[in-house]
Amino acid sequence: NGLRQAYVDEGPADGEVILRLHGQPSWSYLYRKMIPVLVEGGYRVIAMDHIGMGRSDKPIDIEYYSYLRHSDRLERFIEELDLQNITIFVQDWGSLIGLRVAGLNMDRFARIAIGNGDLPVMPADTAIDFGIENPDQAAFIPFPYAAIPDQQTAFYDGCTLLLDEVMEVMGSEGFQAWAEYSMKGASFQAGEVVEALTWNSLSDAEEKAYNAPFPSRIYMAGPRTFPSLAQDLPGLNADAWDALSAFSGPLVTIWGSNDPGNLGRCDTQNKWICNVPGAADQPHARLPESGHFLQDDQGPEIARRLVAFMRQDDSIAGNYQPDCNEEEKPVIELTKNMCEDPSLM
Repeated sequence: NGLRQAYVDEGPADGEVILRLHGQPSWSYLYRKMIPVLVEGGYRVIAMDHIGMGRSDKPIDIEYYSYLRHSDRLERFIEELDLQNITIFVQDWGSLIGLRVAGLNMDRFARIAIGNGDLPVMPADTAIDFGIENPDQAAFIPFPYAAIPDQQTAFYDGCTLLLDEVMEVMGSEGFQAWAEYSMKGASFQAGEVVEALTWNSLSDAEEKAYNAPFPSRIYMAGPRTFPSLAQDLPGLNADAWDALSAFSGPLVTIWGSNDPGNLGRCDTQNKWICNVPGAADQPHARLPESGHFLQDDQGPEIARRLVAFMRQDDSIAGNYQPDCNEEEKPVIELTKNMCEDPSLM
């Protein structure tokens, strides 16, 4: 539609393709620690900036953005570059977009790697309405994650979420509060969000790099709208999940173990390990000292694990494997409760 889609393309042009997708409110800069390791391994690494993010064009009308438009653009991007035999790594909203596209175009994908991500499947009659009034009117809303220290403390004991610790720093107002802050918060800045949801403290230069695509609020319609796109999800992803749940190609999950939101929980990771045939006997991991933005916390380690995964090299073992018996398989359907969860990112 006349817009420019930016992307990083590194490594040999004839190398196997590793496609990396970011979420909200980051951009391909999130993968700066992973790309050199993957290129050294001989792979062609592509990291795309969603429209409205990074170096891509940024329509300023919030009505322009929708879940299906993001998904359709990724599909067109893959077709334009004629990417084949893709290994995809997805996280956050990059997973909701990327896994839908993979599920509907399985012939183009050889392997799947997921980090703190998911593909929600909701019945078509699920009602989600955040009811954000005057969405273009900036408001002085407190940053929901302001209490999270620069150097995170542990939010889990194994797979048990330490609710008291989480509630102390994240509050109890739920995903709707995050959607409203993203849409209307006058102080909303990408670098502050990434800083809050990484285990390690970011430098001032790194925070500025995450903020760089958005020199003023008028350019932020893309990241502002992402949480509200959850309202688009009911009824859309059943076909994609059906294809993914039958996927026999290799699928690995690499999780940041200190992400207190729904995407970081063991149950979300278990859904993929226990329901996708290709996930069997893969080196699944929960990485210590890594939060929601695990690529920033543990980028080189994730990249080394991906290289070993692609080569089916058992030199890097997994450290996480749930008990996937039939009686305890994680459910695959999420309802509007995902949007009422006080700790969902």
